[in-house]
Amino acid sequence: MQNTEWLLCPTCGGKTRDRIREDTVLINYPLYCPKCKHEHLVEAKNLKVTVIKEPDTKVQSR
Repeated sequence: MQNTEWLLCPTCGGKTRDRIREDTVLINYPLYCPKCKHEHLVEAKNLKVTVIKEPDTKVQSR
């Protein structure tokens, strides 16, 4: 049987509604936490989850 783990929220540390297995690969996955109501963009590979930080948008000058 494959080893599985719950995806944890990076903000509050609570369990989300998603689980991943050892062979799961996520790219640009929108992870939503029902406890703190935040959404994060994450990547996962080999049960290692990393949060993707999106660059701030720059204001265009005229």
